[in-house]
Amino acid sequence: MRIANVRAIVKPFVVRHGKRFRLKDIKPGDTQGYNPTKAEAGAILREGVRRLAELQAKLYAQDQWGVLLVFQAIDAAGKDGAIAHVMSGVNPQGCQVFSFKAPSAEDLDHDYLWRTSRTLPERGRIGIFNRSYYEEVVVVRVHPELLARQKMPAQLVTKDIWRERFEDINAFERYFARNGFVILKFFLHISKEEQRQRFLKRLDEPSKNWKFSLADAKERDRWDDYMTAHEEMIRHTASPHAPWIVVPGNKKWFARLVVAAAIIDALDRLHLSFPTVSDAQKRDLEKARAALTRR
Repeated sequence: MRIANVRAIVKPFVVRHGKRFRLKDIKPGDTQGYNPTKAEAGAILREGVRRLAELQAKLYAQDQWGVLLVFQAIDAAGKDGAIAHVMSGVNPQGCQVFSFKAPSAEDLDHDYLWRTSRTLPERGRIGIFNRSYYEEVVVVRVHPELLARQKMPAQLVTKDIWRERFEDINAFERYFARNGFVILKFFLHISKEEQRQRFLKRLDEPSKNWKFSLADAKERDRWDDYMTAHEEMIRHTASPHAPWIVVPGNKKWFARLVVAAAIIDALDRLHLSFPTVSDAQKRDLEKARAALTRR
C-alpha cells in the first residue's frame, strides 16, 4: 500500500456535517482492515512525509494559501507523536507549532479566542495548534469553575453559553477560510483502556515520567463527561470548510498515517505550484548566468 491508498481509508473518519455525528460510531482501534508490518507502515509514512515536504515547499513559495492544523484529544492520545512524525520533513521556516496549556493572567484579561488568534499562521505557512480554542468548549465545560476565572460579566454566563461559543467558533473559522486559509481539525480518539496502558508506560519508563501527573489520573474519573464534550464539539463545529477528522488512535502507526494522508489530500486540492518566472525575470537570470560563468 502507498500513501495514496491511505487517503481513501481516511474518508470514513472525515466529518463535514456534524448534526448526526456520534463518537461511538468510530472505534478507537479501527484500522479499516489494514494490518501492515512495522516496516511497511514506516515506509508508507516516510513516503507521506516526503510528499508533504514537496507540497509545503510549493505552499511557501506561492505565498497565497495558509494552513491551520488543530489537534485535540484526551491525555495520552498521541498528539505530540503524530505532530512530530508527520511533520518531520517540513521546512521549519514554513511551519509554526503552538501548544496551549492553562491560560495565563494576560490571556484571562482577553476574550477566549485572543491567545490563539494572535498565533494564526501567515500565508504560505502551516500553523499547528496542539490543543486550541476548543479547550474552551471541552475542558472548561467539564470544569465549570474554570469559566468563573474568565472574568466574564455574570449576565453573559447563561445556559446558552456553549451554544454561543460554538456559533462564535464557527464564524471565526468561516472568516478565516474565506480569506484563503485551509483548516483541518484532528480529534485523536483512543479508548479508556488504551489511555490506562499508556499512563502505565509513562510510569514504568523513567524517560517518560515527566509526562505524567496525578491530575492526569484523576481526570479519568470524568471520562464520560469528556467524551460527551468532545462529541458535542464535533457535532456543532464540523463544516465543509473546517472539517473534523476523527482519527482512531489506539494504533499509533495508523493514526499517523491518517493524519499525513488527510493533510496531503487537502494540500493536493489546492493545486499548488511554484511561482511562474516572467520573461523579464528570465532575462535577468540569463544575465546572472553569464556573469557567473564568465572567466
